[in-house]
Amino acid sequence: MQTTKEMRSQPTGALGWLTANLGRLLISLFVPVVTFIVLWQGFLFLRDSQAPQIVIVLVAILWGVGGVALLYLVSNWVVEQLPPAWTRVLQPFVFVGPGVAILAWYLAVPAFRTLLLSFQNNISTAWVGLDNYIFALTDRVMLEAFRNNLLWMIFGTSFSVGLGLLIAVLADRSRYESIYKAIIFMPMAISFVGAGVIWKFIYTYKGEGSGIQEIGLLNAIVLALGGQSQPWLNIPPWNNFFLIVIMVWLQTGYAMVIISSAIKGVPGELLEAARIDGASEIQAFFNVTIPYIRGTLITVTTTIIIFSLKLFDIVRVMTGGNNGTNVIANEFYLQRFTYGHAGRASAIAIILLIAVIPVMIYNLRQFQERRAF
Repeated sequence: MQTTKEMRSQPTGALGWLTANLGRLLISLFVPVVTFIVLWQGFLFLRDSQAPQIVIVLVAILWGVGGVALLYLVSNWVVEQLPPAWTRVLQPFVFVGPGVAILAWYLAVPAFRTLLLSFQNNISTAWVGLDNYIFALTDRVMLEAFRNNLLWMIFGTSFSVGLGLLIAVLADRSRYESIYKAIIFMPMAISFVGAGVIWKFIYTYKGEGSGIQEIGLLNAIVLALGGQSQPWLNIPPWNNFFLIVIMVWLQTGYAMVIISSAIKGVPGELLEAARIDGASEIQAFFNVTIPYIRGTLITVTTTIIIFSLKLFDIVRVMTGGNNGTNVIANEFYLQRFTYGHAGRASAIAIILLIAVIPVMIYNLRQFQERRAF
């Protein structure tokens, strides 16, 4: 129940609504703007300073972390001095507002600007309507990129989630569970570029009759078994599957860890009841465990699907998109930074964004449904 004093201080009417929202906006912008100014001035001071390196590092930490923390404390204190009703209205925005403002500035504004650029020519001096989108949806190279992304999405996601689920189940039953999981999860610590470099050595091909010994691991195994070395990354469409193997190698550990934690949360009473009713281990797994961890499986699957849609690093490092391995993100990179066509690159980026949005919406809806229960 609000007191009479609080009710009188509560912002009401159109003017109250405008004032409250204006206050929220100002509070949201105050912290990031002042933080930027303070950090920028601190950067200029430290850049021109002749102090020892260790002193500069310590000052930078105190200036950055301590300054921002102090700024939040001061902002919160100022809001708490207002009437209680205004404090309840404005205080959440002291902490949430800056994050929302920063996301809007670095995500929403660039996305809107990219949308505008997608309707302009290569140097953004004239409007060309839907020409860039027509190119992106009809060009042979772009259609090839769409096909390859579909392969990554179907096979990469299926094998990553499937192997992650299988390893999670088997590892949970082993006495060396932590060791097995650490080994499988280890590739997650490697960057995508680093993984591409590692696997490029595995797929390396020197060529028949070159007189140079094959150093690629896969070709070395083939030669040891009496076969002939192959240019694995130059054989379409199989080279796409050789690249997908890298994604599976990287993402299986992630899927395994998340799914394993969900499996450990399955109540033992449910599994015991299923066994008492005569269900085998396989039947208990598919009829009890899988339905119970369905939400986790959906989350992991949609996360890896989004990764496969915006995949770039592996293809860029391994093949550069040549020999039928191009993907949407790599074509965006080529159009913008190699061919210098900002309009086409922006249209490709918007199409990629549109392709990701339905997956994100589905994931959020599933999350909300799980919270409702």
